[in-house]
Amino acid sequence: MSGKAEIVVVGGGISGLTAAFWLHRNGAEVTLLESEKWVGGTMRTMQRDGWLVEMGPNSALETTPLFEEMFEVLGISGERLYARPESNKRYILRGGVLHALPMSPGAFLKTRLWSTRAKLRLLREPLAGRARQEESIAEFVERRLGREFLDYAINPFVAGVYAGNPEELNVRLAFPKLYALEEKYGGLISGMIRGARDRRKRAETAKDRAKMFSFTSGMQTFPEAIGKLLGERVKLAAKVTSVGRNRDAAESGRKGLEVTYEQDGEGRSLTADAVILAVPAYAASLLVRNLSAHTAEMLEAVYYPPVAEVFLGFREDQFAMALDGFGYLVPAKESRNILGTIWSSSIFPGRAPEGHVALTTFVGGARQPGLLNGDDDRILQLVLDDIRSIMGARGEPSFTRIIRWSRAIPQYNLGYQSLLDSLDALEGEVPGLFFCSNYRGGIAVGDCLMSGKSTATRATHYVSARRSHGHTHDPTGER
Repeated sequence: MSGKAEIVVVGGGISGLTAAFWLHRNGAEVTLLESEKWVGGTMRTMQRDGWLVEMGPNSALETTPLFEEMFEVLGISGERLYARPESNKRYILRGGVLHALPMSPGAFLKTRLWSTRAKLRLLREPLAGRARQEESIAEFVERRLGREFLDYAINPFVAGVYAGNPEELNVRLAFPKLYALEEKYGGLISGMIRGARDRRKRAETAKDRAKMFSFTSGMQTFPEAIGKLLGERVKLAAKVTSVGRNRDAAESGRKGLEVTYEQDGEGRSLTADAVILAVPAYAASLLVRNLSAHTAEMLEAVYYPPVAEVFLGFREDQFAMALDGFGYLVPAKESRNILGTIWSSSIFPGRAPEGHVALTTFVGGARQPGLLNGDDDRILQLVLDDIRSIMGARGEPSFTRIIRWSRAIPQYNLGYQSLLDSLDALEGEVPGLFFCSNYRGGIAVGDCLMSGKSTATRATHYVSARRSHGHTHDPTGER
């Protein structure tokens, strides 16, 4: 069975959905193929007996106006929930004690999270100069801020964001805005001050100031709304098996790509002017092997560490301490089994039944991937041991759910630029092929939205140019 489509999007995660949303808004004929029976990828929500469990992102930061633009069109602005103000308070574990992350100069001077020596070390930051070679985030921070800030600020932060290893992550690619402070302004302190003006001009908000939000019924509200808007343009349970050049394409160059997929036990195909691959790197690898074995190998090599999410429900009276914040992160130097815990019911209402609290704890990542070799009972016990030790939890949880991601978050590790260069080259060699996923352009939800819209714009302009000028192809597009 065969059909026709102008632009095909492969993958119905938030990147692919956003690309399809803007293609549709731009008036393009778009078909989205998703291998699962739902849209949203990892952005899924489960509700049971008054508990709301996020199986992927627990929230998002409103770092770009694209959120509001899309929510208005989708009619879900009224369902958005902003995080409670107290969730701005975050903790770091040191010496087995939770220390509030200081949010003001006065609190910074008083905190025991860092020693006096480490605080004085910051005075040398403006003199650190610029890097002369590729650096990891660990090398970058130690050079500019010192070892103690690496151990008790950046290390846990990297574990919380990437589930990654700061000694391996490329600072320029994994934390581009942090890197840009040095590259553009010469230092972190001066850059934070002067960079605020540039963000206002771009209508962007720094992640440390952006509002955190979710939805009354959880994060799945967002992808489901996009799927509903696209309607029959979305084909579910459609497993794409190959993407290649359409050998039967007319000399005019139209419909130059072909996508084959399986649905309902039947092989199908679509010809397209453009194809956007919005699947994980390892899935994209299989689809482009016939186009470039080299790029396929590089995509397959992208490291996605395993992560387990352990959702626990307790009665409020099982804790002596107040859960008065977002939660806490655990530095590697603390030698614990967990990466950190989010106090889910303290951030948003409706995450736990009345009189109860909900906690979401993460295990594994690049720090301790081997922990996921254990069964669920073993992982649960590891988490409970740390929860009891750190938070003083008493008794057994009344609700538990364990969600495993064998490949969680792509790691922008040292040497990653070679992959990005290979993707650029392949897009230039194969007219109409575009890559759009969280392994390119950032892993945050806001990053995926910006990447999705940008890719949709590039694809739309590419198709328009081909239809107007035949074989004309600008490999740089509107990047």
